[in-house]
Amino acid sequence: MADLWKCFCVVPLSQHFGAMRKKDKMTPTAGNVDDNLKRFFSFNAKEGIDNPAMVITDDTDSGTTAHPRLCVLKREEGESYGFYLRMEKEQPGHIIRKVAPGGIAAYSGLRDGDRLLEVNCCFVDDISHQEVTMKIKLSGNQLSLLVLSEEEYRLCKSKEYDFKKLPMVNKSECCKPPRLCHITKNPGSGLGIAFAPVEGQKGHFTVNLVAGGAAEKAGVFKGDRLVWMSGAIVEDLSHSAISTMLKKCGSQITILVVDAESEKYYNSQGIPILPAMATTHNLPYTARKLHLLPGKDGYGFLLHLERSPSGRVAYVLREMVSGGPAEKAGMRAGDLLLEVNGEAVEGLKHEEITDRVRQSGQEVTLTTITPEGLDFYTKLGLSPLLFCEEVMVTKQDGSVQATLINEKTDQNQSVTAACSHEEEDDETTHL
Repeated sequence: MADLWKCFCVVPLSQHFGAMRKKDKMTPTAGNVDDNLKRFFSFNAKEGIDNPAMVITDDTDSGTTAHPRLCVLKREEGESYGFYLRMEKEQPGHIIRKVAPGGIAAYSGLRDGDRLLEVNCCFVDDISHQEVTMKIKLSGNQLSLLVLSEEEYRLCKSKEYDFKKLPMVNKSECCKPPRLCHITKNPGSGLGIAFAPVEGQKGHFTVNLVAGGAAEKAGVFKGDRLVWMSGAIVEDLSHSAISTMLKKCGSQITILVVDAESEKYYNSQGIPILPAMATTHNLPYTARKLHLLPGKDGYGFLLHLERSPSGRVAYVLREMVSGGPAEKAGMRAGDLLLEVNGEAVEGLKHEEITDRVRQSGQEVTLTTITPEGLDFYTKLGLSPLLFCEEVMVTKQDGSVQATLINEKTDQNQSVTAACSHEEEDDETTHL
């Protein structure tokens, strides 16, 4: 919406009507206008320049005024978004490059040279290229990108402007992230939740709760708006379809909800409400990040490539040495390997993975999940890497403590510091 607002200069009426006699249409002119007569105003482009309700305002400091653009991208399974994300040496910011003409990115409004500020409402200007690309990939087939033009970004940088204070980056105080809640049926009161259509708003549903029931205990609040249920976006569903899904869910269900005021804000800004933006409540499974320090005989575990009864092929962690580095780090036999040092192992050969582990130096970080956990997220259409526990051995007795990593949780947020732009080589990722 920001692009719909412009600034125009009001000129004396005599000059205006003089120009109208010469031209059938009003066109911008650069005539010599007395500076004291200049005023800047904002207007509703839909209603037009003759809107009598225009508000006259003083010119703000245009040197630090920038207008981020929200670009919403949606693709089909296996389709590319059609752009490259680069971090270039001696060039600030995460840079949008090679936007494919006629592609999804181009259609959304992305332009070559744009600087990326947010991914799914998460500020990314101060984190590494690897982290940003991972956020985009984990978002699935829909994401929102907040960008700034190259010229505006450079101008703000030169003035040491705080990008977090820009419009749309500095969110309204009433805007809260959505919540991904897993509800397990109570033997007495069931799921403790029902949904009703919002009057006059097709595809919008409000939450009704049983006080003290299973849904309320899972983090759902009365009056919340239902956004997503078991992998399905509810704006595409009828009330009867939602009721049927609720009846057939069995003993548990996972839903995405948001409070009504926040939903109103997201909708007004055109921001899609996605699971990748959510805080988590009561999820039965989470991926775990383990930090291993090598011992004199290595890390003390074996990595097997195995096929499950369902036909899924995965790398499985086996045969941990008692008291070895892997066991001390909290590794569990039978868990599946998802990442090595933040790099997904899917598609890698066995020797490529072992080489990455051996070349890690003084510490290797492995992300793992149980087979049941991977099945859980696969059925929901989500990546298990969206929600991880940071597992650290913190006590003298060697016991393990786990801390949930979630971009939207304030207390437990974990972000790796970005590399210096001057010190790092160019990085490019096709998305």
